[in-house]
Amino acid sequence: MKTRLLASSMLALMTAACATTPDSAPMDVAAAPAIPKATSAFAELSTLPFHAPDFTALSDADYQPAIEEAIAIQLAEIDQIANNPAAPTFANTIVAMERTGQVYDRATAAFDQKVSADINDTLAAADEALAPQRAALSDAIYLNPKLFARVKAIYDNRAAMSMTAEDAMLLEITYADFVHNGALLSDAAKAELKQINGRLSELGAQIPQRITEGQAGAALTVDTVEELSGLSDGQIAAAAAAAEAAGMPGKYVLAMTNTTSHPLLSQLNNRTTRERLYRANSTRNYSGDKSTVAMIREVVDLRTQIARIFGTPDYATWQMYDRFARTPERAIGFMEEMVPALRATQEREAAEINAMIEREGGDFTVQPWDWPYYAEKIRQERYALDNEAIKQYFVVDRVLEDGVFFMANKLYGLTFEKRTDIPVYREGVSVYTVFDADGSELALFYFDPFQRDSKGGGAWMNNFVEQSNLLGLKPVIANTLNVAPPAPGQPALMTWDDVTTTFHEFGHALHGMFADQQYPSLSGTNTARDWVEFPSQFHEPFAAVPEVLQNYAKHWQTGETIPMEMVEAIDRASKFNQGYDFGELLTAQLLDMKWHSLAPGEAPSDVVGFEREALESLGLRTDLVPPRYYTPYFRHIFGHGYQAGYYSYTWTNMLAKDGYAWVVDHGGMTRANGDHIRATFLGQGHSKSYEQMYRDFTGHDPQVGPLLESLGLTGDAASQ
Repeated sequence: MKTRLLASSMLALMTAACATTPDSAPMDVAAAPAIPKATSAFAELSTLPFHAPDFTALSDADYQPAIEEAIAIQLAEIDQIANNPAAPTFANTIVAMERTGQVYDRATAAFDQKVSADINDTLAAADEALAPQRAALSDAIYLNPKLFARVKAIYDNRAAMSMTAEDAMLLEITYADFVHNGALLSDAAKAELKQINGRLSELGAQIPQRITEGQAGAALTVDTVEELSGLSDGQIAAAAAAAEAAGMPGKYVLAMTNTTSHPLLSQLNNRTTRERLYRANSTRNYSGDKSTVAMIREVVDLRTQIARIFGTPDYATWQMYDRFARTPERAIGFMEEMVPALRATQEREAAEINAMIEREGGDFTVQPWDWPYYAEKIRQERYALDNEAIKQYFVVDRVLEDGVFFMANKLYGLTFEKRTDIPVYREGVSVYTVFDADGSELALFYFDPFQRDSKGGGAWMNNFVEQSNLLGLKPVIANTLNVAPPAPGQPALMTWDDVTTTFHEFGHALHGMFADQQYPSLSGTNTARDWVEFPSQFHEPFAAVPEVLQNYAKHWQTGETIPMEMVEAIDRASKFNQGYDFGELLTAQLLDMKWHSLAPGEAPSDVVGFEREALESLGLRTDLVPPRYYTPYFRHIFGHGYQAGYYSYTWTNMLAKDGYAWVVDHGGMTRANGDHIRATFLGQGHSKSYEQMYRDFTGHDPQVGPLLESLGLTGDAASQ
């Protein structure tokens, strides 16, 4: 059982032997009910390599009954532990809990990826039906008074126990999770909390589905090719193919993207088309049958009720109990310190854009749909960068195999072997065996790169199987992206953002692959939101290391390696347009904290009005630089578990930039550095505190300087 039972394993954006009694100590279960026998395809470990899920063994309709059966099994397993007449020990309670839920974990790991990456009506209905049952399972564990009494007895006696450091960490986290989830509440408060959790789980399943539907339904239809001036032939062909598939031959369809700012805004010459695209993309889910506004209003109200039940000032305070940052004040203060420099950068960049508009004879000032377009023109003028030309060097398979895998070999000694004998959940998914530096099998890795209507937006990593020495399991991990699929006959190419995202998600994958923990609850990526994004962001800069870049960045037609002047231009341009790029992110992060800093009873009835006032209060140019996600399609905080935690991307970026500076200072991409990275944090899961792991790695506490420098928000860089 993972102690954070309902924490998403999706990660954008989401395990030492016991030194006391043996893990296999017998348990007297005479007073407990028998455990039901599993009958589904998940009843036993898969016979596939690494116990990978066998997607051929069941249909989409089989998932719901399989998970319902798994829930019943785990409830019985928990009841056996809670009703054990033997005195509570670390082995018969804490370790025993770690052994529960194995059928449930196998079933939900496969199901959750199907729902996120290849949803259909059957899966959507199952997800909605299962959500309250999964929440009830969590409540049945954390609000079980007999079970908590055993946990508390062990926790209260911990000073007299002989435990390994990992044992002690597991006990500390288990007790804290029980308290956080209501174990100390009155019976009446527990009953109310169960109702709230059940409803929140229903809404947490419905909102992402509605967002996905709204994104698909907001696709923009364009009548003439002239309106698409600025797009490449391949992009126009893809738009024509999309229209043909939608029954509109002769027209063009532009699909919406997960984020507010659509990437095509930087290319479209036609200002009217830009405005239409921006408005279609930024207003989805506000109204109509795909609106999420009423559901979000209810979510916010229910979360303030949780704060009331636990007696905390707001939901964020309750939510952040296990975070590296610890308190909302620390997280908000960290972000607000950057606002003055960021605002100055936004004003300077807006002035530069308006000057270009005036030089070109425009009779308007910059609007949100103009900023990406003119920023790209300035970028090309200043740095001689052409994003479409750059894409020609980034073929999807090469980025993965000659880029990401090459980096993993040079730094960590890993090697990879593609295989075709593993069944996948969708055509187009690739599978690789990952070998450690000593040649032993380390993990199984799935790669699902392309956008499709059945896939949720963004990119993520998830575990099909989580590592655990206790359970004898090696990791099976998937990375899922949303790269634009190629038109027929065209190559599959990535933008530079896609490339860095690929390295980012593989950082998550490495966090899971290198896990070497006894207990599944402490394994790999089972860490706090403001730590789990550290390994992923830490690996992004390796995409631009010359040795790596020159190995994978080869023109798809000529095979020519990317010119060094283009590489240097990419590096020089990395601080460009941060008023917009970092501004949209920080704005969304602060908006998240605004929603979750509301005191009990302060939930607004007017979601749109609150959002408008919240954005106006930030001190940033939100009229020109919109948040990365407006509230109605802010999937991270209303469906994927990042509520009061979206700040984590900037917090962990601070850790990543500071950590990467350590790598540069110590010789760069060497095997010695890779071994140090793996030994100090990348392979540690949550077996140690975040503070200790970071100090073990760098020798100091986190420093914000490298982050500010990378964003151009310090010194001379901020004024250029």
